[in-house]
Formats: sequence, structure tokens, C-alpha cells
Amino acid sequence: MTSRNVTLLDVARAAGVSKSTASDALQGSGRVAEATRNRVRAAAEELGYRPNSAARRLRRAGTGAIGLHLPQTATRLDYYMNLAFGAVARAQEEGLDVVLLAPASVAGAASGPVASRVDGLLVIDPEVDDSAVPGLLDAGVPVVTGERYLGPAAAPTGAVVCDNAASLTALLDHVTERGARRPAVLAPGGTSAWATALRATAASWGRERGVDVALRTVPFAATPAEAEETTLALLRTDPAVDAVICAPDGAAPGVLRAAATLGRPVGPGTSPAATTHSRKALTPLLVASCVDGTATRSAEPPVTAVDLRPAAYGRACAELLCDILAGRTAPDTVRRHAWALETRASTTAGPA
Repeated sequence: MTSRNVTLLDVARAAGVSKSTASDALQGSGRVAEATRNRVRAAAEELGYRPNSAARRLRRAGTGAIGLHLPQTATRLDYYMNLAFGAVARAQEEGLDVVLLAPASVAGAASGPVASRVDGLLVIDPEVDDSAVPGLLDAGVPVVTGERYLGPAAAPTGAVVCDNAASLTALLDHVTERGARRPAVLAPGGTSAWATALRATAASWGRERGVDVALRTVPFAATPAEAEETTLALLRTDPAVDAVICAPDGAAPGVLRAAATLGRPVGPGTSPAATTHSRKALTPLLVASCVDGTATRSAEPPVTAVDLRPAAYGRACAELLCDILAGRTAPDTVRRHAWALETRASTTAGPA
């Protein structure tokens, strides 16, 4: 291990103390016993630890806080609340507070005042038409985005991204493997990287496989009622649709309600009630969601969904920003965040 890659955490472990205690001991601050301070300094000297000068300046002049900017629709979506909790938990491990930046105040503020309040910024799912984002990216402090920014403003200092094309591809492959021949996607509107990727993937997946995908655009944060209305219109005009993949967080129960209204059993297989109703009305419908959460897990039947692991995602975004602020990671770093496909009764078993 060379002095160039020895970290403060290495020193803390060697001295048998916490990272914050090691930092206080080396900076001569905090309430650290003299014996402990000497032990930490000896460990640092033995390992050849050299504090990053930029990180020292940030710690000395910093505000002790980072800012978090979420989409305007975030306040009613479980996904963003869980993401925020993950970011807060990771920031607290670095001794940093998290300041939630209200959209109205950010849009009306110059970059200077924002930069004076925080050491760095997290900007989640930045949209091209969000007037606040360019100012945040040019605020004069490190900025990490959750997903890429597709607009013309300055590039962020770092980013944490998911392979959203791969997650929708996995859902479309899954429903076709379960028998769907005419899938539909309720894709989100808006100009975020997530929404853009889902719309593009729905179209390209169909072209590449010779499958006619019914693509409908719904609001980025569509409510269950909006998803229900769109699904009813879709199934009434195109009854051949046999799978609906709903993108927005929490909206999938609306698809289930639409299926129930039209007498469409959810899940693979044929309902026993087919003898008393027209077979056309009882064509089974597979239902899935691009975002997992309480609504999909507690639905009846439970809905197959992509678990984007929002708390872990928020934590990863905060960790990258903390690493950049402390000089542990170079600017322009892009990290990948993994998702998982959770298959449930809406695509894997017939209704009870």
C-alpha cells in the first residue's frame, strides 16, 4: 500500500478507532485522548498516509451539508422518499446533513446562494425542462446526478446510473416468455433519462423482435386513476393486448382495476368463468411494473416489478458525492447501480 492510495479509513482501522476519531486526531480537533491521538498519528506515519489537500480545504471551509434536489412530483412517490432516506443515512456517516431543496426556491435562486449553503449537490432524475437544473450544475460545488442529464448545461461532477433499457427489456422478454403476443407499455412522459430510455426501448424492442408493442404515454408520476383510464381506453380499442407494463411508481393498481372492469383475468391461464362469458372478454392479461414498491407488493394479485432498490440508490449517490468531496474519487466518475426483477402472480400464476 502506497501513500497515494492509503485512506483515512485505513488509518482508522490500523489505530482501532472510528473514521471521525482518526480525522479529529490528525487535525488536532475534537475531544480525543492524547494516547489515542498519538496512536492515530503513529498509524498514519507507518502507513504513509498523506491527507488530500483539496479535501482538507473542503473540511475546513465547508458548510457540513449537501443539497438534495428531487423532481417536483417526488413528494407523493414512495420511490423518491426511500431514495432520500438512503442518501441521508450515507451522508450522516460522513458527518454531513442533507438539505432538501424545494423546487420553487431553487428555480428562483441564483447558483451563488445555493452553493453558499452546501458543500455539494445531489440532483436526482434531472429533466431537460426543469429550469432549476442548469443553475444547480453551474453552482460552483461538486454535483452528482442520479441518472444522466440529457440537457445542454454543464456536465455533473459524477453520476450514478441504472441500465433502464435493460430493465424494460427484461420485463418485455418475461411477459412474452409467459405467453404474451401483444404487449403494451404505459411509458412515462417527460425529459428525464429514465423516461426517455423507456420510451425508446419499448419501440426498439418491438422492431428488433418483430413484435407490435402498443406504446402509450402517461404522466411521469401517473396516479392509479390515470393508469386505469389509459388502460381502459387501450383495452377497449385494442382487445388483442395481452400484457400491460406500467412504468410510473404506484400506478399499476390502476391497470388491475381496468382489467377487473373489463372482465380480464390477471395472470397466465384461462379463468374457469370462461364458459359463461365471451372468450374475448376473458383473454388473460399479464401486468407488470417498471418500479417496485408497496403498491405492487400489496396489490391483488401482487404485481411483477423491477426493484430499483431506491434506498441503496440514494445511498450510492450520496457515497459518490462524499467520495468526491473527500478526494477519495476523481471527478467525472460514473458508477452503476444494479436492479432486480421480482416476478409475482400477475405474470406467473393464474388468479385464485
